[in-house]
Amino acid sequence: MADVALATRDVPTPEFQTVRTPDPHPRPTKVKADNVKVFYGQKQALNGVSIDIPVKSVTAFIGPSGCGKSTFLRCLNRMNDTIDGCRVEGEILLDNRDIYDASLDVVELRARVGMVFQKPNPFPKSIFDNVAYGPKIHGLARSKAELEEIVVSSLQKASLFNEVKDRLHEPGTGLSGGQQQRLCIARTIAVSPDVILMDEPCSALDPIATAKVEELIDELRENFTIVIVTHSMQQAARVSQRTAFFHLGTLVEEGPTDHVFTNPSERRTQDYITGRFG
Repeated sequence: MADVALATRDVPTPEFQTVRTPDPHPRPTKVKADNVKVFYGQKQALNGVSIDIPVKSVTAFIGPSGCGKSTFLRCLNRMNDTIDGCRVEGEILLDNRDIYDASLDVVELRARVGMVFQKPNPFPKSIFDNVAYGPKIHGLARSKAELEEIVVSSLQKASLFNEVKDRLHEPGTGLSGGQQQRLCIARTIAVSPDVILMDEPCSALDPIATAKVEELIDELRENFTIVIVTHSMQQAARVSQRTAFFHLGTLVEEGPTDHVFTNPSERRTQDYITGRFG
């Protein structure tokens, strides 16, 4: 377990001022980050990132490899706690509560802020048990019938139930890559999270499976706040309402997706989007 300290008092002024374009129809803030810095030993990976993530929408993090977007994503459910030598400074609020508060239960936090990883990682269990695992350990079902209802509902929300309804007790690892990723999404939403983090969820999938996951993301934002890290600018443009561009550990610009892609305010954003670097 990493020795992670979060300083929330006397926060210094960020060294770089992010360019922000407000949404013409703003939504309430679900997650608020203020001057978040991340250090791996002596190396600083994030430089004072501040951003408001709106409720029930998709926010995309884009930028070249190593720019800090996945590092920041992992701050939002304290996955960086598991990295030795990692230190986080600043403040991150979920529904106005500091997620690094010493009294906060990290297991509860990770149920509220679920994560879907780059490669599908179903448990070596049946399709049913993959989805039932979270509700079981969190005590969300009082009976077998309630558990079955949660599993079926989660698979339906993940647009997977019709494809697997006749083989729920077969191994989840026997599904195709795209189906496995949707199974992992079903497993995440089975515990009714507030926020779903997605770290390059389509990078290991073919175009058809990618299209299905993107359609699913668009449906899920009606009920969940979603943050997605993607190398695909086309994907960010298709699925997100707001986009944040990271470069060299700095949040350069963030705003409505159509503005960031068609009329960016920062030269570095335009250079990245037009392919001058990346």
